[in-house]
Amino acid sequence: MKLGAFSVSLTVKDINKSKAFYEKLGFETLGGELANNWLIMKNEDTVIGLFQGMFEKNILTFNPGWNQNAENVESFTDVRDIQKQLLEQGVVLQTKAEETGEGPAHFTIEDPDGNIILVDQHR
Repeated sequence: MKLGAFSVSLTVKDINKSKAFYEKLGFETLGGELANNWLIMKNEDTVIGLFQGMFEKNILTFNPGWNQNAENVESFTDVRDIQKQLLEQGVVLQTKAEETGEGPAHFTIEDPDGNIILVDQHR
């Protein structure tokens, strides 16, 4: 199972303050829209997302089909196949991807400690 690029999506109170803070740690903006209260920032291979007012808890995020630079990779496990494998292992889904089709889709699960995991395929 190839989960793809990994990042932590942080819920922040003030995106401008958070951006300035993470820039002091060496992070640079990789993508996003500051005007819409979200940014993706990167320091070497570490990727974080800053999201103001979009969700309640921090989220672990995996992006099948992408590398750490948000570039397409040739070989990856489709989000629907990952979902199917997890269901077969008895993992309870919080939200489900449509089981048929191809292309962009996502699902969420929760680990035993209540951490949300988002598997979000963009292609």
